[in-house]
Amino acid sequence: MQAPTHKPIRRLLVANRGEIARRIFRTCRAMGIETVAVYSDADADALHVREADVAVRIGPAPATESYLDVGRLIDAARRTGADALHPGYGFLSERAELAAACGEAGIVFVGPGAEAIARMGSKREARRLAEQIGVPVVPGYDGEAQDIETLLAEGERIGVPLLVKASAGGGGKGMRLVQDLDMLREALEGARREAEAAFGDGTLLLERYVQRPRHVEVQILGDRWGHIVHLHERECTIQRRHQKIVEESPSTALDDALRARMTAAAVALARAIDYQNAGTVEFVVDADRHFYFLEVNTRLQVEHPVTEMRTGLDLVREQIRIAQGEPLGYGQPDVRPQGHAIEVRLYAEDPASGFLPQSGRLAVFDVPEGPGVRVDAGVGPGSDVPIHYDPLLAKVIAHASSRDEALARLIRALRGAHVAGIRTNLDLLVRVLDHPAHRAGDLDTHFLQTHFRDALGSSPDPSDVWLAAGAAVAHRWWRAHAHGPLPSLARGFRLHRWIPEQASYELDGRRLEVRYAHRGERRFDVEVDAMRGSLKVAAVSEREIEIEHEGIRRLWRIVLDGASLHLHTYGVSISLRELEPFAGAADERPAGAALAPMHGRVRLVCVREGESVQAGDVLVVLEAMKMEHAVRAERAGRVERVLVAEGDQVADGALLVVVGTEVPAD
Repeated sequence: MQAPTHKPIRRLLVANRGEIARRIFRTCRAMGIETVAVYSDADADALHVREADVAVRIGPAPATESYLDVGRLIDAARRTGADALHPGYGFLSERAELAAACGEAGIVFVGPGAEAIARMGSKREARRLAEQIGVPVVPGYDGEAQDIETLLAEGERIGVPLLVKASAGGGGKGMRLVQDLDMLREALEGARREAEAAFGDGTLLLERYVQRPRHVEVQILGDRWGHIVHLHERECTIQRRHQKIVEESPSTALDDALRARMTAAAVALARAIDYQNAGTVEFVVDADRHFYFLEVNTRLQVEHPVTEMRTGLDLVREQIRIAQGEPLGYGQPDVRPQGHAIEVRLYAEDPASGFLPQSGRLAVFDVPEGPGVRVDAGVGPGSDVPIHYDPLLAKVIAHASSRDEALARLIRALRGAHVAGIRTNLDLLVRVLDHPAHRAGDLDTHFLQTHFRDALGSSPDPSDVWLAAGAAVAHRWWRAHAHGPLPSLARGFRLHRWIPEQASYELDGRRLEVRYAHRGERRFDVEVDAMRGSLKVAAVSEREIEIEHEGIRRLWRIVLDGASLHLHTYGVSISLRELEPFAGAADERPAGAALAPMHGRVRLVCVREGESVQAGDVLVVLEAMKMEHAVRAERAGRVERVLVAEGDQVADGALLVVVGTEVPAD
């Protein structure tokens, strides 16, 4: 074998955004490599843009006109003198066209070659290769015929439950679980639209859905010298909408024998295509401990920090070293993972509303790091979260000598986090990690449906609401009197001070009336709903207030954001929006109205005015953050008004369609 050339990378462009761009920049700085960021109009003020040495605008907000445009990315690299490009994950990271274009432009692509991406980036091709070398695959259909009728026939042959999957890409995009064949056509059409929007490729494959599956993947590294190692496994079983939210290593599903077979299969697949750079071989494990090949991700995974925490390897550094032509410099016996690592993905989404993505501005973003706890974030306080991209805000990873200790560290970090201004899955993550079944390692991909069902959202405990409201009105009182016109008066002086005051707030869509009275010496009587009690202010400042109640002190951090107060103490975060006293709370929603459940773009309008619909019929399909959401009729009737057209951008709560009652025929 001719020795590969070794050419150090001087300046690297990251063809991505957010958390992964910042994470790659961190390694580049440690290696002395200059950095180039790219950004769309939606990301002009994003953190990754500010942190790079050079930043280049590549187009409007839609990904198809910016982050998914190969020509714009190559042009940005040329204009900035970048000699290498890292694709991150998502977007074009598994598109052979980008790797090929880099080669033609003389730019080092930090990833596998275009041929390997083309073969493994297609789930169909990867599945066929796995079968050829004897790796078990799930029964299904991966044929060339892609017309709807053929796919319907194959779906009937395979039977339900059935998984419809986009052949290109990943991250749950273009994936549908079908439990009833009557819903197969809608699932195929929706998955194809979503795949075309996310990856530019609507090719689908069908697979029998494995019952009670566990999702286990193996990290691999291969260099240009023919060396291939695995870095053991990660379990990514807890998911929502076919996208992972909790990842850990080692897997509680594997024993040493099964681990050896799966890692050997992963290495065999990598050797079959002379794989170079970082990649992940994904498997599903059934209840009888049989494993089946799913796909190969020819890129860095979102969950790569789990492996980094256990092995001590910086996978981005390893990627860059391999791309420079360096040998790995170690063999399989040298990879000795230590302890246990667990990662959660913090998303801007509303679990109580089917995990609908959220957008807007983060008034507060404070996720504490600490011993054994790492935070990879793409945002900070004041960051805008646009509707156009994946709603991932950050990843929080904990490592310790045991699983129990890693869990304890991670739960503590999340309970100490304060994120406000946008709904997130933070509270759900804590509840998942602390659930007895999760602590016992009793997992499958239906974990959320099994253990939470309709209780994905949660309401704050009434006692916490009372304390937060007490902290809010006490802080309100302090702001009004601490810098008043008569500073010589004892704090707390007010004419008629024994007369209760009232403050009105909105909490999670409901009105909250708070009555309070200052009793002197920083003591307050507070009444919220049916709860009454007294508290004392132990200390107070612009951003904090320490409340003593029944002999227990708690420090509340308070962030004022216009009319909103975002309050946080360990384990509790509550946001209150101050209202005008006695203002009405009129509901202007007309009967039969279909409202937008999120900010997004109208992908399809499925009805016309005057048309009859049944309850459950799809009225409008919205697209936000690369995912589709069908807005359905709540009742049968006749469509009275259609207020949107395809391509429109709509705000959360916007009126889309009004369905009136059916007028009987004469």
